[in-house]
Amino acid sequence: MRLGIVIMAAGKGTRLKSKRAKVLHAIGGKPLLQHVIAAAAQVVPPHDIVAIVGHQAEAVQAAVRASGVRFVVQHEQLGTGHAIQTAEPATRDYDELIVLSGDVPLLRPETITRLRDFHLREGAAMTILTAALADPFGYGRIVRKSAGSPEVLAIVEQKDLEPEQEKIREINSGIYAFDREKLFGHIGQLRDDNAHRELYLTDVAKLLSAGRQRVVAIEAARPEEILGANTIAEMMKLDRELRLANANRLMDAGVTIFQPETAMIDSGVEVGPDTIVEPFVQLLGETRVGSDCLIRSNTVIVNSTVADGVHILQSCVITDAVIEKGARIGPMANLRPGTHIGEGAHVGNFVELKKTNLGKGSKANHLSYLGDAEIGSGVNIGAGTITCNYDGVNKHKTIIGDGVFVGSDSALVAPIVIGEGSYIGAGSVITKDVPPEALAVARGKQVVKEGWAKTRRAQHEARKFETSKT
Repeated sequence: MRLGIVIMAAGKGTRLKSKRAKVLHAIGGKPLLQHVIAAAAQVVPPHDIVAIVGHQAEAVQAAVRASGVRFVVQHEQLGTGHAIQTAEPATRDYDELIVLSGDVPLLRPETITRLRDFHLREGAAMTILTAALADPFGYGRIVRKSAGSPEVLAIVEQKDLEPEQEKIREINSGIYAFDREKLFGHIGQLRDDNAHRELYLTDVAKLLSAGRQRVVAIEAARPEEILGANTIAEMMKLDRELRLANANRLMDAGVTIFQPETAMIDSGVEVGPDTIVEPFVQLLGETRVGSDCLIRSNTVIVNSTVADGVHILQSCVITDAVIEKGARIGPMANLRPGTHIGEGAHVGNFVELKKTNLGKGSKANHLSYLGDAEIGSGVNIGAGTITCNYDGVNKHKTIIGDGVFVGSDSALVAPIVIGEGSYIGAGSVITKDVPPEALAVARGKQVVKEGWAKTRRAQHEARKFETSKT
């Protein structure tokens, strides 16, 4: 049996009132379509997945191209039935097809597998994935041959329901399995005699039944899996459910997350056991956090790698960075892309790093900017230090050797090399290389005028007196 999966992702999502194609809207840090592809790719290899794209086809393909799926373009969006007709040439190598919607991000691979197995076991021409909803209003209802029977007599849309059918809670999810030969043997009979002048895939059930082909249904174990979103508010509800599921997944693996409902954790995030995550933390993209870490409130970490035993204090922003074992970051530090923090290093409050390697055990504890720099091990960066890396046209590199002590409020004008073991006097502007084990001081000579302040105050008081007389 050769199985292919087709994902319908061509629609506009007009009810979202957005310029973006519906499947490009993101929840849990990924586009809706990417979630569906990820689930499908655990059932069949990516090359056996065909995504039907249409509205903003190029943007949709670009967003998920790395997944390795194939694409079919539906140039005119003439309904779900027409979309599957468009995919006919791309599916000729398969005996069975599973059809998914690109806007059901909570669908699990286990559910797709269950649908596949039930479909094959029943020897059906069409199998419908259904769900029982507390409020099924607006959905097409499943009318079965009899109570407990897998066979389906009809899918009845809301507007066509008979009074007794309105009590039915089992709805059509829009997810199906098909015997491919039987599907395409009947899909050409679809007609667009409806208000929208479209070809509906749901009508295939009626055509197959009329042709004495077996149509069955299986109910999803979790109704929320098949829910899509037609408004931004509905989409944000799915986002909350997905992020809470991500938090629960991590907590099941030994991570402590205080107030998990406040956490924003993307689906691609991994965190090791015995790490503590405080409220209002954001772990985004493909972030990896090790074991025994502490991430305090309001910190945002994006596409970064954090090793074991790292402490990240309140309100840090860390993007595309690597932090080695036992480092201490923050509070209120900004690690920009290309930053690498060595083992046991310290980055303190209001320190910003960009494209900088801070070596093992080095410290930059206060109020500094370190950009385009290579900083060795055991270095102390004093408060207010700046690497002056930009000359208005190009960026230049600062290299600081092991064991260097940089005094507070120093400016290191790149390109420059500070040799191992050297000292930079506080308040210096360093424009030339400093040899190893040297002291470099570059500041204006201090001038002291004794009694100047007393004289100035006296003059000020005299002026005030003269002004008051006038």
